[in-house]
Amino acid sequence: MTVRVLIVDDQVLMRQGLRKLLELEEGIEVVGEAADGLAALDLIPSARPDVALVDARMPRMDGIELIGRLDVPAIILTTFDDDDYIFGGLRAGARGYLLKDTPPDELVAAIRKAARGETVLGGVAAERVVAELRSAPAPPHLADQLSEREHEVAVLVGDGATNREIARRLFITEGTVKNHISSILRKLRLRDRTQLAIHIARSS
Repeated sequence: MTVRVLIVDDQVLMRQGLRKLLELEEGIEVVGEAADGLAALDLIPSARPDVALVDARMPRMDGIELIGRLDVPAIILTTFDDDDYIFGGLRAGARGYLLKDTPPDELVAAIRKAARGETVLGGVAAERVVAELRSAPAPPHLADQLSEREHEVAVLVGDGATNREIARRLFITEGTVKNHISSILRKLRLRDRTQLAIHIARSS
């Protein structure tokens, strides 16, 4: 399957460099470039990307606000490693957070994972998330909040499994998996799979 990528960055050289890098990869197609969030929103209906690579800081509309409006999996690719961007991006629904010095092969792998619905955190972002988890009080145990089947689904989401993989392992349909995840997010008052994965890590 070809992964269609939209590049959103206010630096022309960065956009062009990423395009040339990604166009060398089999199975990845760059379907558009935008210099800020507003331009990206205009492009999405025609470009139909599977994944958006989004810079955190841009004029007019930054990456965090953009991701909050997207229904496309997004990876933040930025030079900034401060907590506001890392946690703001994840709370907005980003599938990943990488710095611009990430090796090309890791970036390509992250794009493929995001397209599959997985979450990818670069070293700095992962360290910040782990530190936050260690300092935060543990929430109630999942088993006390969810049904047995929902608990099984939640644990697999925490392991990074896709809906298809969960369906295969539990011998249920992908539609049933989606229904369970919606119920889990509602019961735990979480927004998305990223928050669920963090919640599971804190509960384990």
